[in-house]
Formats: sequence, structure tokens, C-alpha cells
Amino acid sequence: VAMAATRSVMRAVRVFEFGGPEVLKLQSDVLVPVPKENQVLIKVHACGVNPVETYIRAGTYARKPALPYTPGSDVAGVIEDVGEHVTAFKKGDRVFTLETVSGGYAEYAVAAANRVFPLPDKLDFRQGAAIGVPYFTAYRALFQKGCAKAGESVLVHGASGGVGLAACQIARACGLKVLGTAGTEEGMNVILRNGAHQAFNHRDPNYTERIKECTGPEGVDIIIEMLSNINLDADLQLLSCAGRVMVVGCRGRIEINPRDTMSKESSITGVSLFLATEEERHECATAVLDGIEAGWLKPVVGLEYPLEKVAKAHEDIIYSSGARGKMVLLL
Repeated sequence: VAMAATRSVMRAVRVFEFGGPEVLKLQSDVLVPVPKENQVLIKVHACGVNPVETYIRAGTYARKPALPYTPGSDVAGVIEDVGEHVTAFKKGDRVFTLETVSGGYAEYAVAAANRVFPLPDKLDFRQGAAIGVPYFTAYRALFQKGCAKAGESVLVHGASGGVGLAACQIARACGLKVLGTAGTEEGMNVILRNGAHQAFNHRDPNYTERIKECTGPEGVDIIIEMLSNINLDADLQLLSCAGRVMVVGCRGRIEINPRDTMSKESSITGVSLFLATEEERHECATAVLDGIEAGWLKPVVGLEYPLEKVAKAHEDIIYSSGARGKMVLLL
């Protein structure tokens, strides 16, 4: 804790009220948090930006943090200090997190030691910040909720963002036939380089017909859906018998005909990483760390922003023309 004496304040983003991107305030006099027992303090080098953080900031998400708070969960950096009873990490270790206690959009962040994982040297901090929520969510959607099996087909709807690319890489490594959609030529190329067997442009008015041509009358076994308020109705037409849609992302309401689920005994399942049990998180972590070691798990970093441009990052992740990897803040 001598560190806290020498470096007691830091820059961090604070949210004092729910609202648009403009409520993200960068402050330079925030106290550096002190790790309690079973916690670690991380000097943050990069922090991932996830769409869910924009919903939480807007106040439209089911979980509302107490104000004021610092957003951000996917941190990569170096252990600065450890609390009591922490044996897995020491000062100087390179790590990434799945979530933080104090918030990741900051120069230092406290995290529970069991939500922190070693970051191998073969990945840089930008890539480390792109692992947590995207890969754990993708694994949960495919296997824990989607019961994916080798030999099945999966359509990743919105495959060029963080979760989408994670899903493509994991599904390909586990023996599935992988189809992906993106909104730009560049996005389609990124998908193909990261595990998709075929890519489709979801801005093409006939793209669902092209997917049907590709899957044939059988349809697709699993759909990983990032924008269900736009795609869910069409997804139900693309499914195989006993096919299932995994709802990973949604920005509003949609009308569907439940009869479409009856004709194929298909299902629609919501996915929320926040509801994972300790065992399920451990399973995700094991799969992710194995993937890094095996070399097929390679996070794709997209747009990068300094902490000062955090409001722009929140705007771009929702309104930009098409994702190309994981958005990160650099510190």
C-alpha cells in the first residue's frame, strides 16, 4: 500500500447521471482504489468498450449501477498491488479481466482475483482488453446455452464486432460450419480471416436468400444474434428443425410470429454473461485460456481511442457503419 501514498490520484471516467455519451466525464483527481482481500489492483494499459456499457450508461439496461460510477470491465494491464489472501498473482504480472470492481475506464482498476487471468506474452494489452466479455459471451452462447456440436452449422449475425469474431473463431476451432454477416466489404473480409467459411453482407436486400442457397433446405442449426430487434423474424425462417437463436444483443422491440417456432420446434434463448454461475465462468475461462495457448484465439482489435475520446467511442460503437473488431480505450 506504499504505492497509494506515492500515487494517490488517477485519471478515470465518471458517470454522475444516466444519459447520452456526454455524461462520461474524464476526471484527473479520482482516488486510486485500494485492493481488499481477494482483490488485485491493476495498472490499466487498455480497456475494451462493449455495447452493453452504452446501455448501462443510458440507464436503459436491467442492471443500474449506483451513481457515480466508472464504466468498463475488460481491462488488460499489469498487477500493481494485491490484497490479502491473493496467491495467484504478484506485482508485475500481465493480466486481463472479465470484470472489475472499481471500473475499467481508468488508469488503475481493482478486480476480484477470481475474475483476473494471466495474459500470455504472445498477446499485447490491446488484444488482452478484447478477450473478457466477447469471448466468454461467445462461448456461453455457443455451448452453454446453444449446445453447439461439431458438424452443426452456425450463422453469426453481426460477425465483425468483438463477440461476433470471438464466436467465429471458437465455432471454427470446435468443428462447426461457420457463416457470418457484416455490413461492409472490409467487415466481410475480417470475418473470413477469422474462421467463417462464408460471409454475407446484411445490407444486401437479398442476403437471406443467399444464406438459404448456402444452407440448402436443412437451414442453419444455430444463430448467434447481435441485433435481434432487426433480425429475429428473418432468423426464424433460416433455422433448421430444432434450430435455435441465441439472443446476444438487442436494441428494441420486434414483432414475430410464434407459429414460426412451431413448424420447426425451434427455440429463442436469451444469453447473459452476468447470469453465469461460478462453474460456468470457470468453464468459459478454461476454454478461452486453452484457445490462447493453442493459437486459434486471436482477438482482433478495431478502433482505438485515448481516454479523452471516450464519448466518441460510445457514439461510434452504436452508430458507426460497421464493426471491424473490438473497440478499445488506450491508457
